[in-house]
Amino acid sequence: MPWHARLNLDYRLQADRTNAHFSHEGPLRILQSLYPEGTGICHNVLVHPPGGLVGGDTLDITVKADAGAHGLITTPGASRFYRSDGEPALQRTRILLARDARLEWLPLEALCYSGCQAHNHLTMDLQPGAQLIGWDVAAFGLPLADQPFVAGSLQQHIEVPGHWLERGRVDAADALLMNGRLGLAGHRCLASLFFVTGSEMPRPQREQLLDLAREVTTGHALESTAGATAPNDRTVMVRVLAPVVEPAMGLLRAIRGAWRQGLWNLPGTLPRIWAL
Repeated sequence: MPWHARLNLDYRLQADRTNAHFSHEGPLRILQSLYPEGTGICHNVLVHPPGGLVGGDTLDITVKADAGAHGLITTPGASRFYRSDGEPALQRTRILLARDARLEWLPLEALCYSGCQAHNHLTMDLQPGAQLIGWDVAAFGLPLADQPFVAGSLQQHIEVPGHWLERGRVDAADALLMNGRLGLAGHRCLASLFFVTGSEMPRPQREQLLDLAREVTTGHALESTAGATAPNDRTVMVRVLAPVVEPAMGLLRAIRGAWRQGLWNLPGTLPRIWAL
């Protein structure tokens, strides 16, 4: 029987402390709030006990942050889209940030097994002054386990309404996309890191973020398959292709740390769950 799970997570700033309030239906919830950086930044781990999605499953996630709150969300491991007999599996995330709120959306990779029919949908709606650092990482098959991605597809949707929209479909049957030089060029990990604001970014700030990303990327093993750009005046992003997840994730973590320091004068603190 398909799962339909929902999670509503609400960050509120109360007496200089960001508190997380949540409700859920089905197997989707957050663990205890942690404060490794002090009470102003609330770290949470989002868990889905079944461990993956099959055809017909749906995860609905809504994250809100009130004015001045700062939340950080990650996951304990990859989300998995397993083989489907026809129905799609859907993860749908909506992020709503009030004025001057901050959020870090840092889930680990979406792992697409051969034969999956996966839909991954992310919408970010920011009020003036709000800021978000986030990423989206997709891995196709398990190359190191000799389980290639030879069937199925992933449909991705990333949107800031009215300002930025990316939609794409990675289909295992599309040889030019999977292996062509203008496509994935044989790589099996596609990663995107983005900084999004609810107000127009001054040009010097956009240039600062681009410079920081390029400094970190220079000399990295993935330098030739990584690039930074500003598609509009509210978004700066880095795109990376890699043969497997680990080097791409390492590069994104390093750039996120540089952005955190440059933007917010905060160290690149890593969620504790990543060290376990």
